[in-house]
Amino acid sequence: MYPVPTECPVCRDGLLVTRLACRNCGTEMEGRFAMGRLFQLTPEQLHFVEIFVRCAGKINCMEEELGISYPTVRSRLEEIIRAMGYEVVEERGAGDERRQGILGQLARKEISSEEALQLLQE
Repeated sequence: MYPVPTECPVCRDGLLVTRLACRNCGTEMEGRFAMGRLFQLTPEQLHFVEIFVRCAGKINCMEEELGISYPTVRSRLEEIIRAMGYEVVEERGAGDERRQGILGQLARKEISSEEALQLLQE
């Protein structure tokens, strides 16, 4: 089977599910059905969510799995949160974790001191 398209190929607006069919008995229903928030995500975002679930939400695992930095993981996660219609709320202590991630990148020489300073000021 093909993946369910989520947007119109002509105008890029979201598609509406109007018909469902049972694979087993052939029963069909017509109406207007919601597909849920996950179907609002792009294929790339869904792939990220699958890895996030496989890593049990551990950002250090995500960093290793995807080969990206802590700030990049957080940024993509926040993008997905917004795409699903939720507000991004910074958790208590998340600033410290973010700061530690940036300092870790600096220590590993993945970013320059100027880049680290800029990230810490954001």
